[in-house]
Amino acid sequence: MESGRGPVPHGHVTLMQVARRAGVSAQTVSNAVNNPERVAPATRERILAAVDELGYEPNLSARALRNRSSSLIAFKTRPPRTDKASLLMDEFLYTLNAAAAEAGYHLILCHAEDGSANEIKAYRDLLKKTSVDAFVLSETHRNDDRVAALRSWGVPFAAFGRSWDGDEATSWVDVDGRAGTRAATEHVAAQGHERIGHLGWTAESEIGAERREGWLEGCRERGLQTDLEVEVADTLEAGRQAAHRLLDAVQPATALVCASDTLALGALRALYERGLRPGADVAVTGFDDSPTAALVSPGLTTLHQPIDLVGRQLIQTIDNLLAGTTREPQHVLLEPDLIIRGSSLPGPVRGQQ
Repeated sequence: MESGRGPVPHGHVTLMQVARRAGVSAQTVSNAVNNPERVAPATRERILAAVDELGYEPNLSARALRNRSSSLIAFKTRPPRTDKASLLMDEFLYTLNAAAAEAGYHLILCHAEDGSANEIKAYRDLLKKTSVDAFVLSETHRNDDRVAALRSWGVPFAAFGRSWDGDEATSWVDVDGRAGTRAATEHVAAQGHERIGHLGWTAESEIGAERREGWLEGCRERGLQTDLEVEVADTLEAGRQAAHRLLDAVQPATALVCASDTLALGALRALYERGLRPGADVAVTGFDDSPTAALVSPGLTTLHQPIDLVGRQLIQTIDNLLAGTTREPQHVLLEPDLIIRGSSLPGPVRGQQ
């Protein structure tokens, strides 16, 4: 049982503990942090006193109460990957920053090493030093500790990527990888391919699993077999080796639907090593519409993610949360566009112009 006075010993002070000490509901504490105009001044003062008394995440709530709005939205960057074709997150960062500026906010970048614990520590350190109105998360996953941490601090946030736990309380914007991969599978099937292989990501990737489902649906709708699939790391060399495996099958693949442009480029390299022509001999599709997709010959058929829309929708969601114009979490699922290039088209017959 908690004592009547003094900091709570041992462990992280929670929003509920602050609520009990102040004699209010957890929602009232959250409102005091995020929407103080909804809480009576005397109640806010009592909550602030409880925050100070308990040492609730070094006065994050007190800081928010004293300085309501900074117009700052924080986002954690990640290091560049030289082994991946996609510049998706670079494009997203630019779009997010532009959308934030247009809406009157400033984007502040947060650095952390890999791992949720490191990212949470970086968020906490940033909040100690700077008044941040909200966070944008990316690369969501199951059992995402970042969500629980931000909620316990009463800090608004929205995510690029859905809640894979089915958490309806989280606001998110995402791209429908299942629908995109299904469209790519249907496209190559329409070119006459019946042995359609899938180069996918390893099993722990929620995004990869969703894209695989799109391939399965596309094949099953046409009564095609789904025995040609490989799960690998998202690298060009892994894609090259996986393509060779599917082309060495007793009944080899005549089309390869890939979970990323990186894997697809690896598959194209495998075709060149075997003297096969992309499109004419084996169709290949990717995902992300990376800059390289339009530069290779023939061009790579791929899925283009509407990143501009993602950035604008996320900033609009954050703005709605901060303004209190909506109490319902927002879930936005956008479909990617299939960009058809030569890698999936039959092309001229060998020997003919």
